[in-house]
Amino acid sequence: MEVVILAGGLGTRLKSVVSGPKCMAEINGYPFLHYLFSYLESYRPSRVILSLGYKHEEVEEWVNARSFPYPVVFKVETEPLGTGGAIRYALTEATEEEVVILNGDTFFQVDLRQLVDFHRSRKAKASLALKPMHCFDRYGIVRYYPETGEILSFEEKKPCSYGVINGGIYVINRGQLAAFPGKFSMEKNFFEKEVIKGGLFGFVSDTYFIDIGIPEDYRKAQIEFKDGKLPDALS
Repeated sequence: MEVVILAGGLGTRLKSVVSGPKCMAEINGYPFLHYLFSYLESYRPSRVILSLGYKHEEVEEWVNARSFPYPVVFKVETEPLGTGGAIRYALTEATEEEVVILNGDTFFQVDLRQLVDFHRSRKAKASLALKPMHCFDRYGIVRYYPETGEILSFEEKKPCSYGVINGGIYVINRGQLAAFPGKFSMEKNFFEKEVIKGGLFGFVSDTYFIDIGIPEDYRKAQIEFKDGKLPDALS
């Protein structure tokens, strides 16, 4: 299993509390990236590819000062490429057919082996981990066939009492984005266009989820992640 972590975000919404990349936001003495690496340990990935951009030196210095039970390599953007462009660029470093993509500011306790198996069984272009949520307005809803998991549509953000959202973890085939331009949005230019053609699938996982991209959830993470460890329910 190869994994790409998108860790080049500017952290615009967290500027009041974080000065560097979002993945380096401090949670009880450790950068958020530490918790993502801890999560990956049980899966023993063959390699982790860090997609970097903004203040990439800070991330590289932290990684190079530590050892991990899997190799970590860097893929650094020289200019912002958008979410899709960053993934496409990172995939040029990959060697395995299916690659897991994680967001560097989101923790979603998905069983990655099950997600990859699901992706293979559906022969999908891409498989998205979907999170059921109640009472939210920050995320768009994903519509899908419950019987097969095939995604039907992506809806815009709006107040919602219940729905499933894109949880920010994907499995995608290594060459799937090769024909796309260097800079594009994964959400707008790939997911929302490809869903019309078919071949996108959703894997629902009602497990722990947190997005530290806003100060409210950043503060919540300070309570739920302690002493460099994952929350008790996840350990």
